[in-house]
Amino acid sequence: MLLLSYLLFLKGKVKVKKKLYPWLIWLLGSTFMFYKFAIEVSPSVMTSDLMSTFQINATDLGNLAASYFYAYLLLQIPAGLLVDRFGPRKVTSIAILVCALGTWIFSCSESLAWATTGRFLSGAGAAFAAINCLKLIGNWFPKNQFAFMAGLMMTVGMLGAVCGQAPLAQFIKMMEWREALFWISGAGFLLSLLFFCIIRDGSKESNSSLKGLKVTSGLKQILLKPQAWLLSIYSGLAFAPVSIFGGLWGVPFMMQNYGFEQIQAANLVSLIFIGFAIGAPIAGWFSNFFGFHKPVMYWGISIALLSITAILYIPLSLPLLTLSLLIFGASISCFLLCFTMIREINTPILAATSVGFMNAFDALFGALSDPLTGKFLDMGWKGEMLNGARLFPIEVYKVALFTLPAYLLVSLILLIFIKETHTAQVTNVTSTS
Repeated sequence: MLLLSYLLFLKGKVKVKKKLYPWLIWLLGSTFMFYKFAIEVSPSVMTSDLMSTFQINATDLGNLAASYFYAYLLLQIPAGLLVDRFGPRKVTSIAILVCALGTWIFSCSESLAWATTGRFLSGAGAAFAAINCLKLIGNWFPKNQFAFMAGLMMTVGMLGAVCGQAPLAQFIKMMEWREALFWISGAGFLLSLLFFCIIRDGSKESNSSLKGLKVTSGLKQILLKPQAWLLSIYSGLAFAPVSIFGGLWGVPFMMQNYGFEQIQAANLVSLIFIGFAIGAPIAGWFSNFFGFHKPVMYWGISIALLSITAILYIPLSLPLLTLSLLIFGASISCFLLCFTMIREINTPILAATSVGFMNAFDALFGALSDPLTGKFLDMGWKGEMLNGARLFPIEVYKVALFTLPAYLLVSLILLIFIKETHTAQVTNVTSTS
């Protein structure tokens, strides 16, 4: 449908209204977020398949999943600089292509080395997703809509994470994990083509670039801001529980702790992303309306800390477990306001670079935590196997996943030292506050 609309547009038979075109831009950028999150969390419904196929333990599986975050981490700052320098359209079209290529390689892998390579390439392409979308939002929407539109972006992204859970598990049950990922890679190739054909970087007024500012000078402006570091570390700590529990270890935990089948466990874990999808735009709207960010972030993370603690360590009935997972996702989504804050403390010319700097910390904690959790699990393994994959006692899961509430507690402490921006945008390039 999008491709047909574009062809008609070229022929002069369809003219997209000026007010609607930014929404089309946002939709395509958010679709990349959808695709990125679906791929990111997909190992969580393939843990047994991957351990059996490649004959690996939990630490190896953690490293395989984390190779996505290694690439994501390495490319965050370069991705931001590239998007700021050359604009989202060309750079991101290539990034989507690389992401799809990595997924295709992963689907064809006969060895752990090739699977890791494919996963790494997927992470390399996905590194541009959030940076691209936030840059496009800044270019095409008024400043006072940024937090709300960023929240809507994450809603679409979280729906991708939902599809990477139970729907993907059902897909894999129907046709085997390799074939499922093959079709997902094909969708990525199509998205890359649509993105290149339809996206425009922005008006001359809004499409700021680093052409007038040296790359090292622009990055230095961010590195010299203590608040940029605090916000970024906070972001990494606050989002890590979502990537750890929702992206890899939540489904096997649910299966072991409650005796659920894989699809039922995946359905439950996907509630985290549904809650996130609901909470993110509400937090953005609330923050825009009242003109502050920190109180929303404080209460959100506090509630997330209580809910994840209950999920991990308190026996819950199915209705209470369902509600707790939804609350956890909705409340932890408030951390997303830190992306608005880091944009506000940096000049718009460095929008993508500053977001890339922050995203690097999200990737860092994800890259470290997945294999660390796997290592804890392997240390407590009692030798039990099922269909070639290791089974771990629930007590071991509870110890290994203690990092989730610990991360959230530290993030709350860091929030004390973060300064409220009151939605005020910095325009001075040399400011280091």
